[in-house]
Amino acid sequence: MHLFDRFNLGHGFRKYFQIHPATDDPLREAVFRIRHEVYCEDLGFEPVRPDRRETDEYDAHSMHCLLRTSSEPARPVGCTRVVLTSSDEPDAPLPFERTCAATLDRSIVDPSRLPRDRIAEVSRLAVRAAYRRRRGESLAVAPIRDEDFGTTQQPRFPYIPIGLYLGAIALAERAGIETLFVLTEPRLASHFAKLGVDVRQIGGPVEHRGTRIPSMMDVQGIIKGMRFLLRPMWRAIQEDMESACEGVAEA
Repeated sequence: MHLFDRFNLGHGFRKYFQIHPATDDPLREAVFRIRHEVYCEDLGFEPVRPDRRETDEYDAHSMHCLLRTSSEPARPVGCTRVVLTSSDEPDAPLPFERTCAATLDRSIVDPSRLPRDRIAEVSRLAVRAAYRRRRGESLAVAPIRDEDFGTTQQPRFPYIPIGLYLGAIALAERAGIETLFVLTEPRLASHFAKLGVDVRQIGGPVEHRGTRIPSMMDVQGIIKGMRFLLRPMWRAIQEDMESACEGVAEA
């Protein structure tokens, strides 16, 4: 029996969490406050701001994702965003293109030569300290470790970071994005490989809030190649996103 065959990741996710595109001001406010709490107060990556909101110039052309508890009152857990290219300046670089300008292997992929309206970057993934399980993890934004996948006798699953990445993929799919780029911890690709998600390294490591690897993901390839065990969770997240977006359209 496979490690996760004994429980449904979709049911497990919905038992504890709900995920939404942050399409209105209150939801975006929650996103910016999580980011401030994690990036400014906990980790010191950015300066503390009087309004306790962490924002930058990319937010204006980003899609934001908010993860909250499913219990009432719903409490904010974590967030991420999908940075799109700017419609006003489509050739302006995405954040990773600046950070990794010297280390990208353009024989693998040259982002500047791809259709700019079909690429995006996952960034600003953050999980509040109260939801990072183990001692010592307060110094990481959203850690995934081998032990997060448990053992055959005691299976478990890193719902929060994987849920946020799947939320970003769902947003990208809705927006017609074909290729997602991300700066990741070196071992993220191996963790995603357990789930049938192909994350391809496209350059050498850079020092950016720790060692980070520039990587790319094919959106449709991820969805088609996703392992059976992950599909119920993917469907739950996709349904949450669709429902929220339809509600906005009707309003």
